[in-house]
Amino acid sequence: MTRLARALGPVPWLLPAVALIGLVVLWPVVVLFKTSFQNISPDGFVNGWAGLGNFRALFAEPALLSVVLRTVVWVVVVVAITMVLGLMLAQLFNVEFPGRKAARWALIAPWAASVMMTSLIFRWALDYTSGPINILLKDLGIVHSLGTNQTDWLGRPVAAFIWMMGVAVLVSLPFTIYALLAGLQTIPADLYEAARVDGADSWRMYRSITLPLLRPAFTVALLINVINIFNSFPIIWEMTRGQPGSSTSTTTTFMFQLKQAFIGESASMSVLNFAMVIVIVLVFLKVTRWKEQVN
Repeated sequence: MTRLARALGPVPWLLPAVALIGLVVLWPVVVLFKTSFQNISPDGFVNGWAGLGNFRALFAEPALLSVVLRTVVWVVVVVAITMVLGLMLAQLFNVEFPGRKAARWALIAPWAASVMMTSLIFRWALDYTSGPINILLKDLGIVHSLGTNQTDWLGRPVAAFIWMMGVAVLVSLPFTIYALLAGLQTIPADLYEAARVDGADSWRMYRSITLPLLRPAFTVALLINVINIFNSFPIIWEMTRGQPGSSTSTTTTFMFQLKQAFIGESASMSVLNFAMVIVIVLVFLKVTRWKEQVN
């Protein structure tokens, strides 16, 4: 009896956390899957069971393939640029220079600011008639006149998508830099001293010491960035609403566009998103051999 009581001792302390996870994480997933199989009218009334009808309608959407491919481009480009720039800046902030502490604190600003607010600021700054970015470009002679197609960055799908990727990189950099900086600071300085005594140059030390020992921090930052960018909603929605049509949508914003008229189909898009995230994480963990890094 004493052994059983000892084994059950942590249960009361764990129950609130388990209940919170069940309520906030697991229950919405159950409701999501249930909704994806229901026939729901645009005004929210459930009209019975739809079976696989919502999924068939989703896969019949003409824009679905282009949205999925655009999502792949969105994730790969944004995460790749973020990780490369983050690694370079983390190494910069890891060396001593005047004002380093202030510069590190300044990094928090884009991270602490609301992503939605940052997106709204860029939408205003890119206004094709009065945005400060276009006014500056006109003063520099890069654009010839305001209020034209040349300055309508968010009205042209390719230009809008490039600008949105730039904003996504901007808001993702602070976390990435801090994660990699934390990894760099755990590398003992004695290793570099020993390598220098053995005649290793800077590039050799970087390849043989820095990169291998930074791998766990790099892996964590990479995985979190992939998930965050894949699920990114405010940037695209606030800057273009995924328009014109669905030409700047990713799967996350496309899901919301479907919700305006097809709630069940939107739920099936959410299930597809959920499945893609799980697959991405499992493949990522398999490829990076995370258990070896933990051990």
